[in-house]
Amino acid sequence: MIWVAILALAAVAFATAAFGLRMERPVWTLFAAALVFGLAGYASFGSPDLSGSPTEATQTQAEGEGQLIDSRRSLFGETTQPSRFVTVSDAFARRGQFRDAAQFLQNAVRENPNDEEAWVALGSALVGHAEGHLTPAAVEAFDRARDVAPDSPIPDYYEGVAALQTGDAGRAQVLWTRALANTDEDAEWRPQLEDQVARLEALLRLGAPERTR
Repeated sequence: MIWVAILALAAVAFATAAFGLRMERPVWTLFAAALVFGLAGYASFGSPDLSGSPTEATQTQAEGEGQLIDSRRSLFGETTQPSRFVTVSDAFARRGQFRDAAQFLQNAVRENPNDEEAWVALGSALVGHAEGHLTPAAVEAFDRARDVAPDSPIPDYYEGVAALQTGDAGRAQVLWTRALANTDEDAEWRPQLEDQVARLEALLRLGAPERTR
């Protein structure tokens, strides 16, 4: 089952960070919590119990990207149809072809610089192309999405997802808290975001070093 591979990768990541990179003990709890939170997020958005054969890391990453694409589309809603470039780029991203996806999205934002979804999708595609790293180019794409829609929670939410992938739980907390503040009280996804923000804050408190008196 895919859960076995995910848990194994999490264990390897923790061991590498804790012992290979000589991470200090006070940080162990926070790092482990971030891994657990990432698994919880996958359980919320993904389908970890679907049967399948063992896959390479790139295919697993593409499957995760597919879940993010589906959730992004649901947030923009059926009344907001994506551009043809976004539709094609999503197909590439679902196959793990993030470079091709980013190229189509660059065409999208050149054609319509006010396309919020294209900028958000570009940010996510650039993170995928960088193998999970939140690069300056990806941050710029999320910033451009915020310029287009200053009150939208979506750019902050997906940059927060990327920050968690990078391991920056503190940045994710700031972004998700701001996303929550910009989310309508009656939005369908608000309860889930409230729960995610609360869990992330609890994990950060758990990993915070004790203050000296």
